[in-house]
Amino acid sequence: MSSSSHAPAAPIPISSPPSSSLHRNTSTSRGPRRQSTSTGTSSGGLGRRPSRVVHPPMVPKILSHDEAVEALRSFLRERSSYDVFPVSFRLIVLDTTLKVKKALEVMLLYNVVSAPLWNTAEAKFAGMFTVQDVIHLIQYYYHTSSWEGAAADVEQIRLFRIREVEKTLSVPPPPLLSVHPLRPLYDACRFLIRTHARRLPLIDKDTQTNGEVVISVLTQYRVLKFIATNCRDITQYLTSTLQDLGIGTYVSPEHDSNSENQFYPIATATMQTAVFDVVHMFSERGISAVPIVDDNGKVLDLYETVDVITLVRNGAYQALDLTIAQALKQRTADFPGVVTCSPKSSLSAVFSLIRMRRVHRLVVVAGPEDSQPGRLVGIISLSDIMRSLMGNDVPLGGSGIGAVPIDRELREEAAETGHEPFTLGQSVE
Repeated sequence: MSSSSHAPAAPIPISSPPSSSLHRNTSTSRGPRRQSTSTGTSSGGLGRRPSRVVHPPMVPKILSHDEAVEALRSFLRERSSYDVFPVSFRLIVLDTTLKVKKALEVMLLYNVVSAPLWNTAEAKFAGMFTVQDVIHLIQYYYHTSSWEGAAADVEQIRLFRIREVEKTLSVPPPPLLSVHPLRPLYDACRFLIRTHARRLPLIDKDTQTNGEVVISVLTQYRVLKFIATNCRDITQYLTSTLQDLGIGTYVSPEHDSNSENQFYPIATATMQTAVFDVVHMFSERGISAVPIVDDNGKVLDLYETVDVITLVRNGAYQALDLTIAQALKQRTADFPGVVTCSPKSSLSAVFSLIRMRRVHRLVVVAGPEDSQPGRLVGIISLSDIMRSLMGNDVPLGGSGIGAVPIDRELREEAAETGHEPFTLGQSVE
């Protein structure tokens, strides 16, 4: 364990009983948000369609866990993707000719980790730009250039060239999938699970020009927050535990004999791990966070892709040689902390937490009754939670080195079934 004076963020546990209070006081109130805006391009002048009032579903009886899940699916089938969004929201759209440095500045300014891309020359949606794209860029240039050369290349490359880099790395680019805002939310959720980008642009048509208009971007967090806020009379019956439901990825009792990772298949790091080694894990595995553990496996902190962007935003690429302990000292003060749960926490408790605060993942740790409380047991992503609601028949979209681009797979399925319930942009293969 590091001898650094860095004090790791205190984990925020959740309790198993749905009615238990959390160990953190948070508020869900938000100030007024600006109307939809774009950066680098205009996405059209289409006015916002009125969204119908969302009424909580009626629950006439006590439900079993399975009945509650089916009730939530029915709720999603009756709502459109458009219903998820508030009356006023911000939309950042990036022109494909922007340099990466400028795009990063915009994303950091507005506190977003992804944005739709817009091809002004062809006046159409051109995919998504995400933090993961920047991770792939760093990975590529640090293998092919010097520190100074990498810094110059990463900052000067334009957004439309990122796909060339990702093709060289054999990682799938964010798919050119989109969905109409008024399609059933249930369909959109199934696509969200299958795309490794974990976000789905909503594209409409301008009634005057018939051109594409980017309305917003649907994310897993938005959907789960929508469910948690409007369906609490249903989610209270999701009483099965995370462990019993098999939600998440857990440490294997018999880890891979060829791996030195005692937490296989979960990628982990220590306070002495170099930041660039974690960047490699992000790019190779297609993940967005790595638990930081001590010699006994106790979770100390979590290092995320956003932390890397924070390090390099001022061009301090040499900082990637720092240890995690040193890098965490430069983390912004608004880091919300590590959200933890036990394997015996209920899915209902998770939705109670999502209703009260922003959550992107849960770190599963051993409970106080264990001989090693706080020891890493597993990790749960929002994709895992979504899949538990939509059904295990929906395959998770692959990511990282060697993953198959989802565009090709869905295009083949559309050809076989004779219908295409979503929009596929021009292939980037």
